[in-house]
Formats: sequence, structure tokens, C-alpha cells
Amino acid sequence: MTQSAVRGRRRAENPPRPSAAVSGSGAARRGRRAAERRGPMRQLVEIAAVAGVGQKAGVALAATGLVLTVTVPTATQGPAATDTGSEQPQVTAAADAVVPFARAAVGSAADPDGHLKQLLGAQSAGRLTPAQVQHALGSPLAAMERTSPFGYRVSPVTGSAGEFHRGQDFAAQCGTAVRAAAGGTVTFAGWHPYGGGNRVVIDHGNGLETTYNHLSSFSVSVGQKVDRGAPIALSGTTGASTGCHLHFEVMVNGEVVDPSGWL
Repeated sequence: MTQSAVRGRRRAENPPRPSAAVSGSGAARRGRRAAERRGPMRQLVEIAAVAGVGQKAGVALAATGLVLTVTVPTATQGPAATDTGSEQPQVTAAADAVVPFARAAVGSAADPDGHLKQLLGAQSAGRLTPAQVQHALGSPLAAMERTSPFGYRVSPVTGSAGEFHRGQDFAAQCGTAVRAAAGGTVTFAGWHPYGGGNRVVIDHGNGLETTYNHLSSFSVSVGQKVDRGAPIALSGTTGASTGCHLHFEVMVNGEVVDPSGWL
């Protein structure tokens, strides 16, 4: 066997080693696979450590489950760098200042009593405008069939003209449930000596009252607190009345007003 043939055989038995570039490429792939195995939490910790946040802070950021990225500060950012556009004005107060946190009254169509309390809490009932008081009171009867209105009329009892009718009449069979038009405190429950028969008066606060008259009976007493819509009596025809009905009044600072403006 010739010398050149021997050298060729040795080269086949000992193939050349891969170059440094090829070895580096394999190491990069192994590094990526190792990073994938470490998982997102470990990667966040390492990023935070590089950024100067520290391992504990990095763990806290990752553990929240809310931090998806970590911003690494650049070399140009320093402790003195500030964003003047995002600065908030400082709020100061005396050391002995008392800051109340009481919830203000809030009313809406879903909370009519809250709406009424808000109106009456802001000012006297006498200062409220017609637009403010419209629908402020609830219906005292399930079916509101209006009959004799508020104001001057011919008396159904005496037949004389010029009688002032102090409320609004609603048709109702005797024994129909009468309900409070709003929350308040009962200030009168008894016999009315001036034609109202069995009568209930509810004070709603700040000058507003409602009265319910000609009742066959009532189920509340003076001092009792009632809610809007609570049953308080049964309709009737007691007192100066010619038939079963409910005489409903609204009083503002002691003076009767047209109930239609409040219903």
C-alpha cells in the first residue's frame, strides 16, 4: 500500500472537527431551549435583576400575574430624571383637619324616596319648583281615578258654590288599601273634626306633609315611621262625604297645595 493511500485512510477514520462558528450556533440553540425550560416567571426575575430591580422585586412582579413586561431603564435615565408632564399637584391640609366621608343622598327613578330626601334636604319644600316636585310622591291607591279636583267647586254636600276643595279626590270602593305616598312619620291618626272623618297625616320632613281622609279605618299610630307604599288605612266615607272615596291632600309649610303637581 502506498504512502498516499495510508494518509487517505487515516483522514477517513478521523473526520475533521466542526468549526468554531458551527459550535457557537449549537450553543445558541441550547441556550434558547434552556430559556424556554426556565419559564416566564424565571425570565422575569432575571430581567428584573439585570435592570437593577433585584431578585425579590422580580419575583413579586412575576407572582402578581399582571406584569407581562418589564421595562429596562436605559443608560440615559437617571435618578434625577422626571416627567414634568405627569406631575400631580400636591394637596396639603392642616395636621388637625377633619375630612368627612359621609355619603351624600343619592336619588334616582329607582329610588324615589332618596330623590325626595335629596330635594327636601337641600331646601324647604316651599322653595321647590314644579319641575322638581313632579312625581316626587307615590300613588296612595293602586288605581288612581281622579274625581273632584283641587280648588273652588260646588259643594257636593250643601250644593253651594264657592267651596274651596283642599285636596284631590280619587274614586275607591270602601275598604280599598290606602298607602303612604312617601316615607315619613305619622303625626296624626284619628277623627278630624272639620269633615275629614278618619284621617291620617304623615310628615315627610322639611315642611312637606300628606293627609288621607274619609277612611273607614287606619292601621298606624302617632309617632310611627312608615315607608313609601306601606299600607296605612282603608278607604271609606266617614266625615263630610257623599260616598266611598279617598280625599288626598299635600301640605307645604302648613298650607295645602294642588296634589297633582306632586304625583
